[in-house]
Amino acid sequence: MAEATAKKIYHLGTGRRKTSVARVRLADGAGKISINGRTLEDFFTEDKDRSAVVGPLMVTEMRNRLDVTVSVRGGGITGQAGAISQGVARALKQMFGHAPHETGAEGDGGMAKKLRDSGYLTRDGRMKERKKYGRKGARKSFQFSKR
Repeated sequence: MAEATAKKIYHLGTGRRKTSVARVRLADGAGKISINGRTLEDFFTEDKDRSAVVGPLMVTEMRNRLDVTVSVRGGGITGQAGAISQGVARALKQMFGHAPHETGAEGDGGMAKKLRDSGYLTRDGRMKERKKYGRKGARKSFQFSKR
């Protein structure tokens, strides 16, 4: 009976973009993607955001072999998509990073290299510039009057 309730092994990854933070869990499955309890199509309405989330899985050819569960907070829609993308890539790297190397096999070196070359493991460090005092915004100023 104990064998029937086998525990799933989860691999975790954290992704960040602007002010969004995504916590990603990967497990073996049929390719279901759940974001904050909703489906991918229900959560992201634009194709560019959906393709950003699925990108690391497509590069590594794991789209229909892994279940993805995501909890994402903060930021906007595109920032959350970028955070999830990086989190999925980090979880994939962790998942295949501890496999023993076989001679001639691709192993984790190929998986991590594919993800890094595609740009999914790189954190986009661009943030919103702060507002300065005496100005309307970060750069914009009030109209200058000489007299």
